[in-house]
Amino acid sequence: MVRFRLQVVNDIIRTTVSDIKDMRIRGAGRIARAGATALVGFADGYAGRDLEQFRKDLRVAAGTILSSRPTAVSLWNGVHYSMRGVDSAETFEAARDLVVDNGKEFCVNSEQAVAKIAKIGAKRIKDGDVLMTHCNSSVAIGVIAEAVRQGKDIKVFATESRPWRQGILTVNDLSKAGVDTTLIIDSAVRSVMSRVDRVFVGADTITSSGSLINKIGTSQVAMAASEARAEVNVCSETYKFSPKTMFGDVVTIEERDISEVVKPGEIPEDVAVFNPVFDTTPAKYIDNIITEIGIMAPGAVYGVMAKMFGESIFDLE
Repeated sequence: MVRFRLQVVNDIIRTTVSDIKDMRIRGAGRIARAGATALVGFADGYAGRDLEQFRKDLRVAAGTILSSRPTAVSLWNGVHYSMRGVDSAETFEAARDLVVDNGKEFCVNSEQAVAKIAKIGAKRIKDGDVLMTHCNSSVAIGVIAEAVRQGKDIKVFATESRPWRQGILTVNDLSKAGVDTTLIIDSAVRSVMSRVDRVFVGADTITSSGSLINKIGTSQVAMAASEARAEVNVCSETYKFSPKTMFGDVVTIEERDISEVVKPGEIPEDVAVFNPVFDTTPAKYIDNIITEIGIMAPGAVYGVMAKMFGESIFDLE
């Protein structure tokens, strides 16, 4: 029985990691909730009763989950939120219950944050606006859909977002929400931007300087928007803020397999392929960061981080 239960627990972690790596789970918020949910399943199904062993196994499980998407601070924050207080727990039962309760709380708060951002962000959209979005951000889509629910007549250009073409998901989501949407190829961004009033994108990570780490191509969208004097809005839950960047940590930009870009035999073997998942958009190209606690300028992020994390930031690993 014990062996069977451990196998079930291991499958929870392995399945989650596989789904994140293989892009079956996409989007920083969904990834974070998946990580927290996996730890809830791990703790709830843990077979032993030894507190120290549970802590060790929990750390291994957490590390395995985090390895699936090292750039996503949302995943890091979701996992660490779920583990809050475990080192101070006096019994196995108390530690297990903390993980379960914390993980569930994180998921609820995450979902509520998306709804709050939609209400706040929709206020930035005026009737008749033309918008652009990049990749597939549930938060940015929520803002746009809320504006339409409020009766605003808007149009949206959505980028295809190669190589995974997350834009296909976005245009389907927007169409279902009744949004007048046009899909554009990534290389058409600058050509179309002259017609755009505002850009709404999501976030994978936001650094202490207010810079944005997001789907590759976001920086090009922001630069084109700056040239065209279109407003750039980043829609982000505060758990996508990276406190470790306050102390010099650099965000790792992942590279994915070249098979996402070229087929075997399609190019000579001596030709390299660069396939980064994300890029960095400097704060100077961002007008607003829209969060569940309100709208802020990129320069305000450091202060918000310091207030949110307090002295606990010194304990981050």
